[in-house]
Amino acid sequence: MTELPRLPSAGGCRDTPILKQRGQREVFCGLTGIIWLHRKMQDAFFLVIGSRTCAHLLQSAAGVMIFAEPRFGTAILEETDLAGLADAQDELDKVVNELLARRPDIKQLFLVGSCPSEVIKLDLAKAAERMSQTHAPHVRVLNFSGSGIETTFTQGEDACLASMVPVLPKDDQRQLLLVGALPDVVEEQAIGLLEAMGIGPIKVLPAPRATDDLGVGSGTVYALTQPFLGDTHDALTRRGARHLPAPFPFGEEGTTQWLAAIATEFGVAPDLFEQVTAAPRARARKAISQASENLRGKSVFFFPDSQLEIPLARFLTRECSMDAIEVSAPFIHKGIVGPDLDMLASGPTISEGQDVDLQLDRARDARPDLIVCGLGLANPLEAEGLATKWAIELVFTPVHFYEQAGDLAGLFSRPIRRAETLKLNSVSFDEKYRGDVGAGPHAGPQ
Repeated sequence: MTELPRLPSAGGCRDTPILKQRGQREVFCGLTGIIWLHRKMQDAFFLVIGSRTCAHLLQSAAGVMIFAEPRFGTAILEETDLAGLADAQDELDKVVNELLARRPDIKQLFLVGSCPSEVIKLDLAKAAERMSQTHAPHVRVLNFSGSGIETTFTQGEDACLASMVPVLPKDDQRQLLLVGALPDVVEEQAIGLLEAMGIGPIKVLPAPRATDDLGVGSGTVYALTQPFLGDTHDALTRRGARHLPAPFPFGEEGTTQWLAAIATEFGVAPDLFEQVTAAPRARARKAISQASENLRGKSVFFFPDSQLEIPLARFLTRECSMDAIEVSAPFIHKGIVGPDLDMLASGPTISEGQDVDLQLDRARDARPDLIVCGLGLANPLEAEGLATKWAIELVFTPVHFYEQAGDLAGLFSRPIRRAETLKLNSVSFDEKYRGDVGAGPHAGPQ
């Protein structure tokens, strides 16, 4: 099989002491995951039990027109619900009955908890169990939490998928399960590469429809496509499935290692692996080289936000020649990101969790060329003259596997290029209009 990348000569970061801090933190709402999940699951509906703020967030983030028929909605908690003057369970039953009567195409209904529903301790697990009995076998009702109180925005997907695993039918046949929601075009690329190696059957979680032939059991081996699926990983393991640890498929190296782990498991011949991957690997290397030209030698600082931080740091340092100062993630599950830590050269601070004021002090002292952070921190840091990249954009943009590798590098190079252009224009302006105090900008160059 094609020679795979060696571990960094400076040693990996798996055993690097982790800086753990628990204080004020910047998070984005876990309901955000619905925006990409409702596009993947064609017969599902996500009913958020929350406030008008929850509804406004989803409507704004999804960009859905008011006359469309989206596969998500919000059951608004009114003052009477919050004050306990109405039975919230009875009110929820009414909303669900009306919804299912109006939308007979729904086969999976997710009751999604929010900050308000969790504050008033609304038992959505009990509601889902009751509704499943009422509406079976036509509709399967599940529940998960999308609250931003204790979670990051990507954990909404993790909670959703984890809620599905216990109700999957038992299937002990030998099969590969790809776990994680990907854009359709990216998912098709991954499956195409694996099928070209003769690997199959291949199933996907989440499946497009509840009626798809998807089960799990002792013959299931699964590969994660997203590093934030810790609860789903644990739920699948409890069902008897076996995880294939590998670096995540970001960039040429990560994609090759990810595919190689699956190929080795299914006994793919080295010559066949080379035949299938050689051309896309070459395209990926070329695209990364072109897109990362202004990244080489630049420094990067990751705030904890999306849980993509460790695999992306590995990609940027190894394939784009950047220097990582701090790599921080909300949670570090070494059973999932351990292979990426092995490939990340020692040197950066590895941190878990956040005390945002202390971390901001470290970032200001380091003055990195690029900071990857959440929306709430980006604009203030930009105002201080620091270039930033929104972490959420890395989740909404196709960035996995070979054909997207150049686009991934481009997402990081653009803010640096913009910052350099602004700095150059600022210097040119100062030089053009430099003169005596009080001369004014129209006095011309002195």
